[in-house]
Amino acid sequence: MTMANNETDSAEESPAKKSPAKKSPAKRAPGTKTAATKAPAKKSDSGSAPRAEAPRRAKATDIARRAAEQLLMLTGKEPEGVTGLHRSEDGWIVQVEVVEVRRIPDTTDILALYEVEVDSDGDLVGYRRLRRYARGASGDE
Repeated sequence: MTMANNETDSAEESPAKKSPAKKSPAKRAPGTKTAATKAPAKKSDSGSAPRAEAPRRAKATDIARRAAEQLLMLTGKEPEGVTGLHRSEDGWIVQVEVVEVRRIPDTTDILALYEVEVDSDGDLVGYRRLRRYARGASGDE
């Protein structure tokens, strides 16, 4: 019995035989997931291997915003808003209204309507000015 107690005592004193100390969990930013909370990989219908998710298509709102931003970068003219958006064969056609000339009072500003063509990812392919008009002018001229 004495021998067993000595073995137990030496096991408690020996750092090599101690179980590793538990680490306190690292602090993480709110909303981030840990490995334990991540969703499992999706399996194919056969249940054998995970399948790759289809690439996410850009939303129309993102396309319109990017088109206006890219037009601003190219022309230096501040967008007033997006007035039209529709799909084309190769991407999107976005109509953006911009301030061409600022005046005082602002009701006399000169605006322009640009047609911006972007690809399906939202990257600019081309643009053109469709018309210019005074702010508040009614109808097509």
